[in-house]
Amino acid sequence: MTNKTTVAGSTHVSAEPVPAPVARGMSRGMTLLFAVAGGAAVGNLYWAQPLLHTIAGSLHISTGSAGLLVTLTQIGYAVGAFLVVPLGDRLNRRRLIPSIMLASAGALAASAAAPGFGALLVAFALVGMTTVAGQLLVPLAGDLASDDQRGRVVGTVASGILIGILLSRAISGLVADAFGWRAVYVMAAALMVVFAAVLARVLPALPPRATASYPSLLASVLATVRRYRSVQVTLLLGAVAMTVFTLFWTALTFLLSAAPFNYSASRIGLISLVGLVGALAAQRAGHLHDRGWSVPGTGAGLLLALASVVLGATGARSIVIVLVTVLLLNLAIQAVNVLNQTRLMSVDPQSRSRLNTAFVTGNFIGGTIGSALAAVLWQAGGWSLVMTGAAVLFALALILWAVARRTLTIG
Repeated sequence: MTNKTTVAGSTHVSAEPVPAPVARGMSRGMTLLFAVAGGAAVGNLYWAQPLLHTIAGSLHISTGSAGLLVTLTQIGYAVGAFLVVPLGDRLNRRRLIPSIMLASAGALAASAAAPGFGALLVAFALVGMTTVAGQLLVPLAGDLASDDQRGRVVGTVASGILIGILLSRAISGLVADAFGWRAVYVMAAALMVVFAAVLARVLPALPPRATASYPSLLASVLATVRRYRSVQVTLLLGAVAMTVFTLFWTALTFLLSAAPFNYSASRIGLISLVGLVGALAAQRAGHLHDRGWSVPGTGAGLLLALASVVLGATGARSIVIVLVTVLLLNLAIQAVNVLNQTRLMSVDPQSRSRLNTAFVTGNFIGGTIGSALAAVLWQAGGWSLVMTGAAVLFALALILWAVARRTLTIG
């Protein structure tokens, strides 16, 4: 029977009559598999970013119009996260996650075969909506991890997702230069089929924890967000970080494909490899949560992010400054995301998939704003205006963190 409690004058559908299973811990091998599979899944969102100039030329459209591909993919992802990820609290994830990956494979194949720009927009929207398997793996990792390892495990899986994003840019450029941009999506579809088969065999079948109807399950996402002030602040901080992350990487493609750099798609993609250093370093941010330093660690990450974009503003003609900015910004944003996501996984164990739904949806609404804002700021003032906008957003996030840090500590 579904439980109902009144919170702040509204009815909150908790819908968790089944107690959460006792976590016995995640092995290193399973943690690594979750990280790699999650990275491969979420990387599907970013194959196109270094290819915008190439796709625009192939389809005879402007680079600005090609930027809509990234925006629509982000919108699809936010919609998919809200509609699909909550099902992780209701359905058997051993079947749900591989099924979503197979659906993603179909959308990727449709992208490879798209005959024109309109069909590609639709296919990319479907890629976004079905690329949510990684965000089902994160709360599952939180469920399987023991209390003393949760920060490390969630941090590793979340870092795997960012590494997948960065690697997807590097790989897509290399593959596109060698075989054309459509080959990138054929490869990605095949990869999803492989991971779907592996995960169908190895994922544990945990009992569902929610028995509410699907509409009630979706409504409880919003109710859970309203219930916890710390969740609301964390979601805002995450959304700002993701806005700047997408703003930066979209604008970086514009910068590096134009004079004085004039980089090819493969060279633009290889720039992402520098960000791997920061992502790997930030993987240990989950340990800060395990030691009780989540809130100050978040503030330090935001401060580093602000410093990195201030530095980046001076790099419109210096590849060295661009590379240092990529390293520092990825380190900072990944650390903030790991700490935000791990903190959410500890707020309400019964609602981890729904809390992650709110986190991912908020982040990718931010990502959508960032990709759209990149085109606007780039056309209005170029790289310097893009970096100024990023600095303003991080300054606002730091003010929010300073005002609400006690709320983050006490929940």
